[in-house]
Amino acid sequence: MSTAVVSPDIVQEQEARSQRVNYLNATHGLKSWLLTSDHKRIALLYLMGVSFFFLVGGLLAMALRMELLTPDADMMAMDTYNKVFTMHGVVMVFFVLIPAVPAVIGNFVLPMMLGARDLAFPKINLLSWYLYVIAGLLLVVTVVNGGVDTGWTFTAPLSTRFVNTNVITAGLAAFVAGFSSILTGLNFIVTIHRMRAPGLTWFRLPLFVWANYAAAIIMILGTPVVSVTIVMVAVERIFHFGFFDPTLGGDPLLFQHLFWFYSHPAVYVMLLPSMGVISEIIACFSRKRIFGYTAVAFSSVSIAVFGFFVWEHHMFIMGVSQYSAMVFSLLTMLVAVPSAIKTFNWATTLYKGSIDFSAPMIYALGFIGLFVIGGCTGIFLGNLGTDIHLTETYFVVAHFHFVMVGAVIMGYLGGLHFWWPKITGRMYPEMPAKVAAALVFIGFFFTFGPQFILGHLGMPRRYAMYPAEWQVLNVMSTAGATVMGAGYMLAAVYLIWSMKWGRVAGDNPWRAYGLEWQTHSPPLTENFLETPIVTTEAYDYAWMDGLKNETENV
Repeated sequence: MSTAVVSPDIVQEQEARSQRVNYLNATHGLKSWLLTSDHKRIALLYLMGVSFFFLVGGLLAMALRMELLTPDADMMAMDTYNKVFTMHGVVMVFFVLIPAVPAVIGNFVLPMMLGARDLAFPKINLLSWYLYVIAGLLLVVTVVNGGVDTGWTFTAPLSTRFVNTNVITAGLAAFVAGFSSILTGLNFIVTIHRMRAPGLTWFRLPLFVWANYAAAIIMILGTPVVSVTIVMVAVERIFHFGFFDPTLGGDPLLFQHLFWFYSHPAVYVMLLPSMGVISEIIACFSRKRIFGYTAVAFSSVSIAVFGFFVWEHHMFIMGVSQYSAMVFSLLTMLVAVPSAIKTFNWATTLYKGSIDFSAPMIYALGFIGLFVIGGCTGIFLGNLGTDIHLTETYFVVAHFHFVMVGAVIMGYLGGLHFWWPKITGRMYPEMPAKVAAALVFIGFFFTFGPQFILGHLGMPRRYAMYPAEWQVLNVMSTAGATVMGAGYMLAAVYLIWSMKWGRVAGDNPWRAYGLEWQTHSPPLTENFLETPIVTTEAYDYAWMDGLKNETENV
């Protein structure tokens, strides 16, 4: 058996890379981090926050699954169960899924993808993180004071009249987190319009940039609506103004319209950036230009636009007009078209590609599998006839977890693995990464797959008790959650380990295309020593691999 010998020159080069001045070691001390205006450091601050809340949300989810192991509510009281699933939803939606890809990965790589030194408004970027922290502290105050039990949707007039828990502080946490999202979206839009490198035209932009641009549009246009709605809930609860309570002259349907006008597009704030990650990974690890680049780019904008015209499919049983329900059912079918364009174009890109099944690619393929299942089951909920039977059952829980959690988190973890060498300058161990990706995918499928069956059988969501004949499927779901949790923990362990002991990465360990891979790993504080000039089309892997071959021949 032969043993590989590492050249002393290579060792010296790796040591030089690890000791080079970069954004991580340019300045030191807590103050340098808390007052930083470097988009890369702010991304890492977001990474710590999102990771913390992901852990909290996961522990709350496991508490729910442990309760549902048995048909009786024998682990926690009914009102405690209500508080646990409410806090799980609030934590995961507002503090994990919405900020995960844009605020962590987008903050880190988007300026470098554009050839810029930073985002357009660095101090506003830091302010957005502080707002996120303030919102998190308000959520902690809510938990310490006893939690809230309205469900993450804060449905009125339940939230304004009939509950005595901490609706105001929980709503205020979501309100402040919304402003964090608005500032991030504003920064992205201005940066993409005004700070692109010479030669980087709109149709040379990476698809990750297109996806974040579309998501930023939703942040800017949709988030103010839910912010105003939360204020109206607080005013009605405190001063008894009649916005939503019919006994005060209000209309409960008004809350539903306002809330879902934002909250359905918010699904695409979570999903679109992950879709952008998948485009980057598939192009890199199949060594091909994305098939139908223009169609994929415009499909991101189409999803953002169509997302504002489908909110009423959440309200088919709320007493809305049957005529409007039919129109919104049709519109819901149409919003599937741009998502299908992405999926088919990814599959076509993979066709006859030189595929490398590295960990990021496994996450990308897992994303496609979970997203296709989540999207296809969404057709049943967008259809007026089947939705009436399935709404408020575990079918809905399974569907939105496949889309909002399964697909989004697979994209987030795939992007984190893809750009981890750029973020830290270190490589993670490949085999544990592949095992973790497989565990997350398999565990997720067995967690929420049985819930489609439970929903079809009629098991209602948000109840701690259920008939004994459904226990087997619930046990399977809890077992799957355990496997999925093991995958997440394994990923956390080896990523943290790699920051100190991982192999030193080169500037472009994946031979990926894009301006961010032309910088050092980790990058300089200013990203580039001089502004890059773009002369080739996006994802021109044939040119890049040809350039590599020429270099090797020389």
